[in-house]
Amino acid sequence: MAVYTEINDEELAHFVAQYDIGAVLACKGIAEGVENTNYLLRTEKGAYILTLYEKRVKREDLPFFIELMKHLSARGVTCPTPIRRRDGEVLGQLAGRPAAMVSFLEGIWIKRPGVEHCGAVGRALAAMHNAALDFPMRRPNALSLAGWQALAAQAEPRADSVLPGLAAAIAGELAFHEAHWPRDLPAGVIHADLFPDNVFFLRGRLSGLIDFYFACTDLLAYDVAICLNAWCFETDHAYNATKGRALLAGYRAVRPLSAPELEALPVLARGSALRFMLTRLVDWLNVPAGALVKPKDPLEYWKKLRFHQHVASVAEYGFEP
Repeated sequence: MAVYTEINDEELAHFVAQYDIGAVLACKGIAEGVENTNYLLRTEKGAYILTLYEKRVKREDLPFFIELMKHLSARGVTCPTPIRRRDGEVLGQLAGRPAAMVSFLEGIWIKRPGVEHCGAVGRALAAMHNAALDFPMRRPNALSLAGWQALAAQAEPRADSVLPGLAAAIAGELAFHEAHWPRDLPAGVIHADLFPDNVFFLRGRLSGLIDFYFACTDLLAYDVAICLNAWCFETDHAYNATKGRALLAGYRAVRPLSAPELEALPVLARGSALRFMLTRLVDWLNVPAGALVKPKDPLEYWKKLRFHQHVASVAEYGFEP
C-alpha cells in the first residue's frame, strides 16, 4: 500500500456519500507498499480501506480482484470484503482514478516473523488455494516469464548503476528460466504477493490476508515459493530452514504438495526471487517524484536468488518427508 494520489475533502465527501456508511470522521494515508493509493477511512459506521488503483493495476483486471475477495470471504477466508455503493456497484471514480472501498481487518503485520508465524501463513495459504479451486474467473500472471523479460528490458540501461554486472546476470537468469520453468504442475488462483505486510495477526493468531491486487492464475507451488522467500530469510539474508520447515509443514497439513511440485521448488523459488528483484529494480530506478513511498532494495532479492542458485535439494528448504 502507498499514497500516490492526494484527495481533497470535497472529493472524499462526494465519494463517500454514494455509500451507506455514514459521514467521514477521519482519513489517513497509508504509506507502506508500492502499488496503489490507500487511505484508512473512519466513518460513523466503522473503519474501511479506500483504494485508488494506480500504475500496474489495469481497470479490466479489477472485477477479478473484487469477485475473488467476495468468493474467498464467502468460503471462510478472512480477507477484505468489497463494500457496495447504494446503486449496487463496487467500483467508482475518485480523483481521476478507479476506486473502491473494502472492509477493514483488525490486526498488525509482524516485522520479524517467528517459526509459529511461518506455520500459520503456510496453513492460510493452502486454505486460500483450496477455497479458490471453484472460483470461475481466470487472470493470467502478467509477472511471469514474459513479464520478467519486459521488466529486464526496462531496467537494462541503468541496472549496472545498482550493481556492476547486474544486467548480464539478469540476462543469464532469464535464459535459465526459459529453459527450466515447470509447466505441468497443479494451477489455480494464487495470491502472488503474500509478504508479511499482507498478513495480519491478532493476539498471536493469524487474523486475515490482504492486498489481492497481484492475484492471478498460476502454479500453486509458485505461491509457496514466494512465501519461502518472503518469510524464511533473516535480516542478514541467511535462509532459516526451521522457518521453512514450519511453513511447508503448515501448508502440507491443509493441501498436500505432489512430488513434482516439491522437486520444482528450487526453480520456483529462484524464479520468485528474480521476479521481485526485477519489480523492485524498476521501482528503484523510477520512483515518481513526490510519492510518499520508500522504494525497496532490489539487491535483497538478488542475494536470495544467489542462495537458490546453489540449492541442490528441497531438503535445504526444511522439507521433511
